[in-house]
Amino acid sequence: MKERTKINVLRWAIAALVGLSQVSMAAKAPEPLTSEGEELLATYSATLDSLKKEIAAALPKMDEATSKAYFAAHGEIAKLPKLPNPNGLKMAPVSFCAGNPAYAEKQAKALLAAREVLKEVGPFLGGEEMHAKLAKCALLTAGAREMAAFASLGDEEKSYVDALLNDDQLIVEVMELGGAYENKYGQAICNFKAIQKASKNATEKDFFRLWALASSLEHPDGNHVPEGKTAPEAIVAFYLNYEKACLNGELDPAFPTLTAWNCRFIFPFRPLESMIWMRKMVRNFRPDHMGLDYKWRYCRITKTDVPYTSNVPRPVRPDLNLLSMQDYFLEGGICGPRAFTGRAATHAFGIPSRPAPQTGHAAISHWTPGGWVTVFGAHWTFNHFRGQCGLDFELESRARSVPEEYAQVHRANWLGDAFGEPIVARMQFGVGGGLWKSLAHYKKLAIVEDAELIELESVGAEFAESNEAAISPNSDWEEDDGTPEEEANKFPQVELTAADTTITTDENGVITIPVAACSKPESTEKIRFMKSYDDQFVQMHYNLAGIRPELRSYTVNLPEAAKYNFTASVCTVTVDRSFTIRANRRNMHEVKAPLTLGDWMETEPVAMEFKTGRNKLQLTLRAPNKGISIKCFTLTPIK
Repeated sequence: MKERTKINVLRWAIAALVGLSQVSMAAKAPEPLTSEGEELLATYSATLDSLKKEIAAALPKMDEATSKAYFAAHGEIAKLPKLPNPNGLKMAPVSFCAGNPAYAEKQAKALLAAREVLKEVGPFLGGEEMHAKLAKCALLTAGAREMAAFASLGDEEKSYVDALLNDDQLIVEVMELGGAYENKYGQAICNFKAIQKASKNATEKDFFRLWALASSLEHPDGNHVPEGKTAPEAIVAFYLNYEKACLNGELDPAFPTLTAWNCRFIFPFRPLESMIWMRKMVRNFRPDHMGLDYKWRYCRITKTDVPYTSNVPRPVRPDLNLLSMQDYFLEGGICGPRAFTGRAATHAFGIPSRPAPQTGHAAISHWTPGGWVTVFGAHWTFNHFRGQCGLDFELESRARSVPEEYAQVHRANWLGDAFGEPIVARMQFGVGGGLWKSLAHYKKLAIVEDAELIELESVGAEFAESNEAAISPNSDWEEDDGTPEEEANKFPQVELTAADTTITTDENGVITIPVAACSKPESTEKIRFMKSYDDQFVQMHYNLAGIRPELRSYTVNLPEAAKYNFTASVCTVTVDRSFTIRANRRNMHEVKAPLTLGDWMETEPVAMEFKTGRNKLQLTLRAPNKGISIKCFTLTPIK
């Protein structure tokens, strides 16, 4: 009777799949295998057939009426009519999401029905007896042909496939991490072993090992492979750079706490040089972004320093031979460059991040301690990446935060693989799929509902296609600081020490003026005082925001009249800019700011005359300005 129940359930489930399977695109015809590849595939297939028989024999008893009722309720979702778009909106209404009342109602009913089935199969899905066998079955179902093709290339390639297939624990880890992108398991393990060969940590320390494995699975072809390099060489270079940065404390403090699955999304689809530069630039240019709330941490550099500007020729300055990432800061750009910049800023500090493209628009999504969030774009409902809709990814990210429960999602999914079920549509949330595959989907919904895991709201959507605050209008010189007293407390204030505000003179008569030694060392919308990333000094950032320029005044007392060369220690990311220094209200001096590309550099000296006693220096940037960070000013006597 038990076997008949299993067979009946499987028969009606498979029959129902014809109408419920939703495949987004036709699979490409696989490349023909060599004779050796065919032999290997036959071997792998034999192992797979044996595993399937063992799994089928271990299937739990299911009540046919309960299962049918669930599957019928689930099937109603696929029958929902597509929502109309009478106004021709670029982001058309989405049928399969909670925002559609009809969908929400049917999903709620299907989840209730699914819970009844999950109660029945709970002991099986909650047990570990078949975990390794189910994982291997899922691996061979998805990757047998690719592994056979890769292994047939030579003895070295075969050794990587053998290393995977002969290591049950490694198979479990690979499949729990979500498998290899495009089922490229052979190349992924090749990359993983290359990282381990290059790094002792990736072999001996669990966090580093799983991070190396997750990165290899997400980027089997290499995330960004320079000309003349192989995929393993490229990913090893990325890994070693990030490992060194991690050990040196240069990455975000949360980095070592990331789960292995989140580590899949550490490495960007950009050159390593761009990440190295971004890490250095943010530390020097905008260290205040390093301590923001995680929703805005690092990626806020897009809002503050990459204005929305259309029709920008690329590269802006071909004569400078800049990285594309550096080029975006010169004149800004539309959604693409701005999303690339925000994503690179999070990636550079080890924050998992992914593209979140929408119809006609580029956005980003990234990890926070409270969950994943979309930035500079619309809700998860409207984005997608690598053939997976945003809703599906976001649900997975929340459900995976309860690993002991998510193990049941894995096993249900792997059972679906064992019986050849189609997947739940990755681009139509919750539509289609076989009995076990769909149960895996509802198990994720049940996990987040039971644990009350709340989806985070999108941030920065108002800056998706414009950023008025980043474009300063032309304005006349203002004698006062331009900031009402009551406005000052709206912005973060830095605690200053005596050293931060004390002007000093050395034995050679060189005067150093800390940037915070001004009459009003207060942060405003346009001017921000902040600690350097290493807490060694206070710097001032004169930014793109605000509707008019502001002054900062400095008083220098001299024993006698003299001429001095004025220089400033500055950090910039743009070209052809200058700031204005007015000496004693009469003499105006334009100080050109060099393009420092995120380093600290001195400006060219500007000769200035000073009187005996009290001298007043006033600094401002005329609009339209670009951001500049200043550490201090120096007055060097002209002999």
